[in-house]
Amino acid sequence: MRIALFTETFLPKVDGIVTRLRHTVEQLQRRGDQVLVFAPEGGLSEYKGAKIYGVSGFPLPLYPELKLSLPRPAIGDVLKEFNPDIVHVVNPAVLGLAGLFYAKLYNLPLVASYHTHLPEYLQHYGLGMLEGLLWELLKAGHNQAALNLCTSTAMMQALTEHGIERVDLWQRGVDTETFQPHLATLEMRSHLSQGYPDAPLLLYVGRLSAEKEIDRIKPVMQAIPNARLALVGDGPHRQALEQHFAGTPTHFVGYLQGRELAAAFASADAFVFPSRTETLGLVLLEAMAAGCPVVAARSGGIPDIVEDGVNGFLFDPTDERGAIAATQRLLADPSERETLRRNARREAERWSWTAATQQLRTYYYAVISAQSMSSAA
Repeated sequence: MRIALFTETFLPKVDGIVTRLRHTVEQLQRRGDQVLVFAPEGGLSEYKGAKIYGVSGFPLPLYPELKLSLPRPAIGDVLKEFNPDIVHVVNPAVLGLAGLFYAKLYNLPLVASYHTHLPEYLQHYGLGMLEGLLWELLKAGHNQAALNLCTSTAMMQALTEHGIERVDLWQRGVDTETFQPHLATLEMRSHLSQGYPDAPLLLYVGRLSAEKEIDRIKPVMQAIPNARLALVGDGPHRQALEQHFAGTPTHFVGYLQGRELAAAFASADAFVFPSRTETLGLVLLEAMAAGCPVVAARSGGIPDIVEDGVNGFLFDPTDERGAIAATQRLLADPSERETLRRNARREAERWSWTAATQQLRTYYYAVISAQSMSSAA
């Protein structure tokens, strides 16, 4: 199968969407499929055998890490030469519009997927008045696709409620070989806590951006005697967060990858995740695979992953003390914490990238077959 993948973000950027896409591309290529990735220019021309067609762009004013790459005629020429069996547009926004346009122009089967809950993000950037307009734009784009994939049941419901049709679930996946509990080390714990390995260690991993609501971890840390906080990642909100956490035992670690990231998860006492805008939260699955107990907001796609009191703790995001109470409960009982660790790992082991990609291929074949029968009728 020949697959043209249009995405607004790809390597070398690091985030949950890129994590899913790179594993998906690797799995597809391993099965003998050929993937051509259209993405903002990032210096890479190939990944795991898949060709990358980089499109030049400019940084998004509110989010400089993201590039806006505008569609151009050359994309159509490259796509036509590749002659794909199917086009998959990830988060159709700017570059993705080219995927929508040329799929229709060349009468190619079209799948779209929804990973970033942009309408919710607007509130965090003072643009809430544009939410209705954005939903209309999303509906116009997604409803051109034969199938719209979401990464959680909550997002399926949200899209359906806003008039987006032909919605289905693309199951979660996690690399359980990389993220494992036994990778916990005293050295990593000392690094994350800045030399206080015996202190309670709270961890956050992900983008440092306004919509992640990382500032809400501060009262949690302050409510736990001697607690330390490690923030792993980077993003446009880092400077504001450095000011917000000034004077507290917070370590801005920067990016970690691979075995180092796995060791960070495994070495922490609790992974605190206050975001209310997650379509899925792959980072939660990585924490769980590493045996790090999760304290997360009961919102978006998170309840699809975390079962309260079984493999982590959920809290009401509208309750100012919810995250505090959940984290205190987690740290108060070492035996319960160990049970949560084991259950979290067991849950993560259910979700391999192999299974998630096989499900995606089944969707692809169904869409290709349906269009073929429609054309023959």
